[in-house]
This record gives sequence, structure tokens and C-alpha cells, in this order.
Amino acid sequence: MKKKTNPIKAVFGAIWHFIDRRIIFPITKLVLKISNLFGNSGKKFENWFSKTNTLLFISLFLAIIIFIIVDQKILMFSENSAEVLKEQPINVTYNEEAYVIEGLPETVDITLIGSKADLYFAKQSPSQDINVDLSGLKPGTHKVNIKYNQALPSIDYKVNPSTATVIIYPKVSETKTLTYDLLNQNKLDSKKLIKNVSLQSDEVVIKGAEHSLEEVATVKALINVDDLAKQDVGKITLKDVPLKAYDKDGKIVDVEIVPSKINTEIEIASPSKEVPIKVIPKGEVSFGKAISSITTNETKVTVYAQDEVLAKMTYVPVEIDVSDLKSNHTYKMEVKKPTGVKSMSVNNITVNVALETVSNKELNNVTIEYRNLPEGYTVQGVDENSTRVTVILKGVETVINELTSEDVTAYLDLKDYKEGEYEVEVKVEGTDLKVNYAAKTKKVKIKIIKE
Repeated sequence: MKKKTNPIKAVFGAIWHFIDRRIIFPITKLVLKISNLFGNSGKKFENWFSKTNTLLFISLFLAIIIFIIVDQKILMFSENSAEVLKEQPINVTYNEEAYVIEGLPETVDITLIGSKADLYFAKQSPSQDINVDLSGLKPGTHKVNIKYNQALPSIDYKVNPSTATVIIYPKVSETKTLTYDLLNQNKLDSKKLIKNVSLQSDEVVIKGAEHSLEEVATVKALINVDDLAKQDVGKITLKDVPLKAYDKDGKIVDVEIVPSKINTEIEIASPSKEVPIKVIPKGEVSFGKAISSITTNETKVTVYAQDEVLAKMTYVPVEIDVSDLKSNHTYKMEVKKPTGVKSMSVNNITVNVALETVSNKELNNVTIEYRNLPEGYTVQGVDENSTRVTVILKGVETVINELTSEDVTAYLDLKDYKEGEYEVEVKVEGTDLKVNYAAKTKKVKIKIIKE
């Protein structure tokens, strides 16, 4: 029996040695420090604390307190609890080259139930092995289970949803013409434009279920101007431009596109043209006055636009209201961008208008032109007064004296006129906008006939 009890004594001796070294000895040191603080008045306190029984009772009390705290923590840690792993991805096993799967959710929620200790370890190394095995199934509709291989067998789990109804379709393919869309064009420098886009390929292959392929109306390369590292004039290559398939309503169709990304070459240009600024007065100045001069602080402007817009542009108009103007006046005007113009070198100008006494002048035998005559028709004058007209000029004498018949155009607007005889208003315009033009004969008779 001695041989059996000696190990037991050794264990308890080790425990007592630990308590003595880790608890009693530190407390004794604390008592001595407190005693030193109190001096002679602390002798009784020192004697009481120096007793072995006192130290044993204090150590026992502290040990019980520590035991209760640890025990409570263990109890709390061992209680059952639940944790939810949100939106966990599903691993699907099937022949991706031959089939298309519909109806299977992309993610599921996993509810884990177990002790807090087990849940803690499970969250530190969560298993992502959520499997659906469709490898042995043929085309058609199937109800399948979604399985979760938990890391710890001591944890219960619930998958939501735990089943899914999937439809397996044979995968078919089709060739589609590839086009492109330019995204975020407003991020491009206003003085520049994308002149040309060259795609790496004109065609791509789309794969998927037959009914999905029938929905595809177009496949586009989405070229994002925001992806350009720089916007220098010239050619720039963009790599890995994503492709998307769309239906007739512009909604994305979920099909496989081969390739899924391509390279594109973008040509950036900055076409421009310098044109004059043309001030156009609107309304009539005060009675007895006429405009003698119109001057501006800027006479020309550089416009930036597509080549076809620049080809048609001869000037940039700026309209000013001169109605009932009685004396010289200065206008601060905004130069509005004409349709199709992206940017201009001048956005504001100052216009100075000077007035003098009005004078009149007549220009005789100004030939009448015909505008907007429908194709297949011609015009005949009913009499001599139907082909020529006298034009009255109103303006400053020095200005109107310089004008001749070549500077004035009289015309009839025959838009929407058909075969027959009509009395049509005569309209007049001239090269100098400081002058008012009017036909002495307001209307003339003409005859429209088929050719």
C-alpha cells in the first residue's frame, strides 16, 4: 500500500507547493509591504496575517473564487448556440461542355448548431464544401439535395434551401456578330472624340440552352472610356474588354460567350475648324434709327466636332435683341454651342452696337428665286411682275450705298406646294445683317406645273 500511496502524496505535495509558491508567498509579500506602510501601528495586523491558518483561509477563499469564475466561463462556453453562415457558394459537379443548368441557386445559408466552443472552431476554419452532384443526370427536370460537409462532426447543420429543382438542357452554340458600346463618353476630354474602334474579332460564339440563344439579339464589347490610362491623340489598345449578350429590350441574357473578353484598338482624334462669329440682330431698332456698325471683341472661334459637322459649319451665330434700341449699346453675350459641337475656344463675347439716322434705298429688278420646290415640278410666272421685284433697303446711308443686287436675294418658299396657281409671299434676305430688307411687292402670282 505504501508504494501506491507515495505517488498520491507526491501529487498533493506538488499541488501544495504550487499554491505555496504562486499564492501564499505573493500574499505574504503583500502583507509585509502593507505592514511597512502602517509602521508600529500595524503590528497587530502583521501578527494576524502572519498566522498560517489565516493565509490558508485566504488562499482557499481566493481559490474558490477563481474556480467559480473559470467554471462559469466553461459552462457558458459549453452551452448550445447557433450561427448562420450567409450566402455560401455551391460547388456543382456536371459536364459543363455538354449541358446547361437552370434553377440551382448560386448560394445557400448554413445554420450551424452546437456548443460555443465547437462553433468557435468551426468559424475559424469554415468548410466551404457545399456540393450538388449532377454528373449522373440526363437532360430534364430533377429535384436534388444540397449537401454540406461540415468540418466538425459534433455540429448539427441545416441548409437553406436544402433542395432545388434543376432543369438540365443540352448545350448548343451559335455564331454572332460582335458590336460595341462606348461607356462614360462624358469622361472624354471635350476637345477630343473617339474616331474609330477596331475590335479584335468581328464574331463570337455564344453557348447555352437553345431557348436562351434565341433571346440574344446582339453581343457587345463594353468599352469604358474611364479605363483609358491616357487620352492622347492617336491609337490606344485596351485589353480584356468584357462582352455581354443582350435581348431586343436591352436586357442581359445569361449565356456563355467565347471568348468572354477581347482586345480593342481605339483611335482618339481632335478634329477642329476655325469659323467666324456672326452676330445676328433680332427685332427692329427705334423709329428713325438704323445700325451703323456691329463690332465684337472676338471675331473667330475654333470649334471641335465630328468631321461631318465641321464640313457643314460656316459660322457660329450669336443673336442679340435690338428691339426698340434708341442709342449705342454694349451686350455681354454667351456663345452657345451649335448642335453637334463638343467644345469651343470662345464661350463669351462682348458686342458693341452703334446707331445712326436711317436712310432708304431701292434696288430694282431683283430676280426671284424658288426654294423647296418638290421634285418633279417647275414654276412659271403668270406675268412680268412674278419673276422680278423691287427691294427696299433700310439702314445707315454709308452701309446701304455699298449694297448691290448681288448682295440681295428675293425668294419664294414653295414647301408643301403642289400643282396649281398660287399667290405666294416674297421673302428677302441680304448679306449685311445691319440692314432691313423688304420687297416692294408683297406677293406674286405663280403657276406650278409637273415637268
